[in-house]
Amino acid sequence: MPVSPARAAAFEILLRVARDRAYAAELLHSARYAELSPLDHGLATELVMGVLRWQSLLDKQIAACSSQKLGKLDPEVLIALRLAAYQLLFLDRVPEHAVVHESVELVKRARKRSAVPFANAVLRKLSGVPGQQPGSAIADASNAQELADWSAHPLWLVERWIQEFGFPAAQKICGHDQQIPEIAVSVRDRAIQNELEAHGIRMAPGLLLTSARRVVAGDLTCTPHFREGQITIQDEASQLIALLVTPGLKILDCCAAPGGKTRLLADRNPAAEIIAAELHPHRARLLRSRVAAKNVRVIAADARALPVTTLFDRVLADVPCTGTGTLARNPEIKWRLNPEDLADLHARQLAILQSAMRRVAPGGRLLYSTCSLEREENSEVVGPALSADHSFRVVDCRRELQRLRSEGEFIWENLDSLTSGPYLRTIPGVHPCDGFFAAILQKS
Repeated sequence: MPVSPARAAAFEILLRVARDRAYAAELLHSARYAELSPLDHGLATELVMGVLRWQSLLDKQIAACSSQKLGKLDPEVLIALRLAAYQLLFLDRVPEHAVVHESVELVKRARKRSAVPFANAVLRKLSGVPGQQPGSAIADASNAQELADWSAHPLWLVERWIQEFGFPAAQKICGHDQQIPEIAVSVRDRAIQNELEAHGIRMAPGLLLTSARRVVAGDLTCTPHFREGQITIQDEASQLIALLVTPGLKILDCCAAPGGKTRLLADRNPAAEIIAAELHPHRARLLRSRVAAKNVRVIAADARALPVTTLFDRVLADVPCTGTGTLARNPEIKWRLNPEDLADLHARQLAILQSAMRRVAPGGRLLYSTCSLEREENSEVVGPALSADHSFRVVDCRRELQRLRSEGEFIWENLDSLTSGPYLRTIPGVHPCDGFFAAILQKS
């Protein structure tokens, strides 16, 4: 019996995530897997994301059934075992014999035939392990270790979140990370919404923004609107960041790829001159293909040394970060990240912010943002930047949220829950979106 296209794709993607530090979501939507049937693509997505979300728990179960330490296994063998473990322990509609057979076949196809008897032995033992429902146990965790174990998160991250947000919020973050996140889009054109609905896409209103829609049924990625770049998947908190950039005539987007915020800036500022900078040339080309607005000029440039002398009345610095606010969408991040990475990112983020500040015209505004929950990337970047340049002051984000509400753009009721001092802070599980931070700086 051959390996199914879905399991073969899932195996390839997980191997690339492990070896090349690739991102699963990008691979799943790449051209290589575009020919998968909707059913196979859905199963491949379930398998890839399920394995990555529950990796530590799966490894614990595999280790209990293994005669060898997992660290000594070839990556191909371990990934095949993780795929089987996820299906055996978490999915109840997949026949056990198919799971075992195809996982062994994956080991063979990876030219690891000497590991076949070992894999068979482990899988036979795993077949006798009761199915798992660990998500329900997260709410019962009473300490950091239990929460980390039962939610498949690194202990050091959980301990940080407990210290920063409190134990109840940390539970909500971990619970949110282990669920399939809602798909959100920005839809300002009613005609496009009607066309999407004609393609079987059923949508519900946004929970933060009136222009947002949540996809509740149908596969958006199969529509021509998605394939042609007319509409992109964008979390509501990410959309909100773009809306917090007040209208301007000259706008700089410092770290623009993949382009969701750039697109919204162009949509809201059709008369503005917008420069969108991206460090990597291939990502700059992708950005250009996704943002068709004629008033956007894309450049490949390092945000720390931008090759522009123009001053801008609006600047967006949505900087590279750990992405700990997006673990529901990018679960591989939690297994790659180390505490030491925060210091390196902090230095880069501070350099980008200070470079961006030098491009703000008198009276102009800069919005600094991340999709991180970590204060080293957020308030502890803004603080030193302000201390070094007294021509800037912080604008209270609450005031801007009230402005968006008065304009009919923003609908979330509890403003206090969205702010930390003068800053915006969304928390996954507490709010129906990814975790974002934003600070608005005004130049005198």
